[in-house]
Amino acid sequence: MSFQIITDSAANIPTPMIKEMGVAVIPFYYYIDGQEYTCTDTETFDGHAYYDMIRRRTKVNTSQINPQTYAEFMEQFLKQGLDVLYISMSSGISSSFNSAQMGAEMLREQYPERQICLVDTLGASLGEGLAVFKAVEWREQGIVLSEVERRLNLYCKRMYQIFSVDDLMHLKRTGRLSNAAAIVGMVLQIKPLLKGNEKGQIVCIQKERGRKRAIQALAKRYADLAVNPRNEIIGIAHADCEEDAKYLAELLRQYAPPRDILTVMYEPVTGSHVGPDTLALFFPGGDDVRSK
Repeated sequence: MSFQIITDSAANIPTPMIKEMGVAVIPFYYYIDGQEYTCTDTETFDGHAYYDMIRRRTKVNTSQINPQTYAEFMEQFLKQGLDVLYISMSSGISSSFNSAQMGAEMLREQYPERQICLVDTLGASLGEGLAVFKAVEWREQGIVLSEVERRLNLYCKRMYQIFSVDDLMHLKRTGRLSNAAAIVGMVLQIKPLLKGNEKGQIVCIQKERGRKRAIQALAKRYADLAVNPRNEIIGIAHADCEEDAKYLAELLRQYAPPRDILTVMYEPVTGSHVGPDTLALFFPGGDDVRSK
């Protein structure tokens, strides 16, 4: 292994895949009634119970990882003589990337002979996770770290991330929605469609009447904007709405079958911000896809 790939738990990659790829995951923390939790194993996470709890209006809080914790996590690999590539959640919705940068700067003074590269994915959930898959693929091909970093930055700018939420309250409460004026009109089964923009911020771009039409609108974006999907892994994340995720996958295959579709349950930290019954779609598009 020429360098160690690190990501955070918001990348939402199933635990068996993480182990198979040899990727290290730094966990994010969340709090229920003041009790601290992490989700380090997707196989044991009871998503239905968790999102039912949020449906009952239990408040979940999250916290950032501080620079020292990032430094300590990365240092264990530097001590082994490995270079490090950290693939991060979007700086547009979290300060985690900035904290990781500060931690990396501390380490560069101590390990001047080692490379420490950080990539801001401008995304979360499988918007991060698919970038991790690319990094692993390129590492296995023997591509050097600096070139993997360059390719990832381009890939992340082409990653289209669109999702529909059942209730904007969660994004509003945690300050994750950039165009807050779009919150008006959450009545009569109006379902908003949101995306990650060029800065990795969450913005509302469309409203549909009813759940089924919202899901169809997600699939239509894929049909219009996906580039060469037959060679790509497409991501679907859901917050305890598995049947909706299956319906979306069926629509994608009808439009243009991708190489594969990875479907996951939203992990608890990102899931607490988007809320129960959120359905998200992630796929590579053209160079300017994030503006569409």
